[in-house]
Amino acid sequence: MVVSNVITIMIKHPFQKREMPPLCLALGFFDGVHKGHKAVISKAKEEAEQRNLKSGVMTFFPHPKEVLRKETKVDYLTSMEEKEQLMKELGIDYLFVVHFDLSFSELNPQQFVDQYLIQLNVKHVVAGFDYTYGRLGKGTMETLPFHSRNKLTYTTVDKVESDGNKISSTNIRQALGKGDISVANKYLGRTYESSGIVVNGDKRGRTIGFPTANVQVGERAFIPNTGVYIVRIMVNNKWYNGVCNIGFKPTFHDTLHKPTIEVHIFRFDKNIYGEHVKVQWHRKIRNEMKFASVDELVSQLQLDVTEAEVYFQVKNEIKP
Repeated sequence: MVVSNVITIMIKHPFQKREMPPLCLALGFFDGVHKGHKAVISKAKEEAEQRNLKSGVMTFFPHPKEVLRKETKVDYLTSMEEKEQLMKELGIDYLFVVHFDLSFSELNPQQFVDQYLIQLNVKHVVAGFDYTYGRLGKGTMETLPFHSRNKLTYTTVDKVESDGNKISSTNIRQALGKGDISVANKYLGRTYESSGIVVNGDKRGRTIGFPTANVQVGERAFIPNTGVYIVRIMVNNKWYNGVCNIGFKPTFHDTLHKPTIEVHIFRFDKNIYGEHVKVQWHRKIRNEMKFASVDELVSQLQLDVTEAEVYFQVKNEIKP
């Protein structure tokens, strides 16, 4: 794996020109950095090497939908920290994060090219086939030579599909929203992860022999739908196997308004309150259920653990 020391540059409108080396720049929002995004970013890296340019990626935050449709709330597949790490793994030199606000959204295509591409010393642009820029998305890759007065060249990357379906952040959200982890992971090209802090819960799990780590993820992190999942969890840079319940704990609660993420870690007895952890989603076992008794719940949890143990055993056996 190529890991670069990516330089992250935060930009807020109005943007003042800064000295930059000649760049090949990938444009997009890149939430999830899925296989389609990687095709664009890898192409930018390749073009940069061929043209003797530095490679860069320009992304935006928050999502334009949140600014242009004020009632819209977007939950993100990747935090900015995760996106930065993925750019490092892809070998990118520069990551530009543009603060997307109303004043920036009012830039027409000409102004965007002049102020955000030419002033950054961009020489070549790479984007997906459907990328648009400028107010109302009126700029396209085909209009880029006109708006740059032929100072910029460009490469357009075709749609990336899987089984006839477009790989997109929207389709990944839909898959996760149905608990279809295999499809989401296939589109991502990696196992979906959520990061968070272990916080105090009601500590009921330990009284029934299934202690759990209650993971509080970022407020805007996209999590799979409710249910029980086979997971791995990273604690202090070490991965452990486990099962996770996302939900409202209906056996014990009638009025929880926000789902909790509780991971039972196999063969683990350390105190990890306050620790930063990563949860890696492998497969959904079942929907969340309300049980008639605690004994019934415990019996089902034992079955869940057995299923997860078999899953990891098979997974380890088929490793090359």
